Amino acid sequence: MTVSTPQAPATRQAFARHETFHPRFGWLKKGVDQATQDPAIFLQDDATVRLGVGKNMVRSIRYWCSAFKLLEDVGEASRHENCPTEFGKQLLGSSGWDPYLEDPASLWLLHWKLLEDPCSATTWAFVFNQFRGVEFTVDELFNQLCDYRDREAARVADSSLRKDMNCLLRMYGSQQFKASASEESLDCPFADLGLIRSAGNARSYTFRIGAKPTLPAEIVVYACLRYVGQFAEGVQNVPVVKLLYDRGSPGLVFRLTESALYEAIEYCSRFTNDRGGAIATLGIADVAGKLEFFFLGQPLQMAEDILNRYYATR
Repeated sequence: MTVSTPQAPATRQAFARHETFHPRFGWLKKGVDQATQDPAIFLQDDATVRLGVGKNMVRSIRYWCSAFKLLEDVGEASRHENCPTEFGKQLLGSSGWDPYLEDPASLWLLHWKLLEDPCSATTWAFVFNQFRGVEFTVDELFNQLCDYRDREAARVADSSLRKDMNCLLRMYGSQQFKASASEESLDCPFADLGLIRSAGNARSYTFRIGAKPTLPAEIVVYACLRYVGQFAEGVQNVPVVKLLYDRGSPGLVFRLTESALYEAIEYCSRFTNDRGGAIATLGIADVAGKLEFFFLGQPLQMAEDILNRYYATR
């Protein structure tokens, strides 16, 4: 087998489109349901009444549903309507895998989809793919984000960066950190992932690195296969180190250690055998002293199969 290097994912520059609101409980399901009934819902004068939120929140729901790849733009460019994507239907449709996001795995899946190429949340892409600090302060994060802005999108205002940074920290900050925060800031399901925690005071934080109790092996391997399928077409084996440290990789997006990634792949290899049970369709191989992730099949289809199997057994 020939090793090929996955190409770095592209990112569409998009800052502060969330209207300062992080995704709240029920918003994604509400957005998908309403767009299913009326693709023009977000353009209607009575959208606030039908969605039960304020005008800025209507725009925020639309943004987050699109950013998580649950909705896609349709129609003329001057008047984009929104329809559920195939993924949106699979996850949150009336007969979807997890319409009310009751399984924490679904939040991890959405976290991956948010950062998967093409990503329309640039600050999120920077923080999870390029910012390598484990413990950091607000000022350190902001300064590095400004450096990134100066290289890639110089016309973006500092205020937009601060809005994104504050939204991200509220979105992922653990409930322990938010113990003294307002009720409004607690209303975000992604805080339960525990990816970011307080590091002793309100302006210092730390990423949680390694295995996550609520992150199933199937979601990790789904992400591995999606990553390889998107950025290394025709490849059937990839060095594990690339799945850990390359931009857009599962290792960075989920903040995994090598052992956590290895264990997820090993777990999934147990039920992805051929009919005779003799040849594993995916797994870990030692090639000249280096660990490689290998698979026999089309990675994107294998990813869908693993996801379908996971939800079918819940």
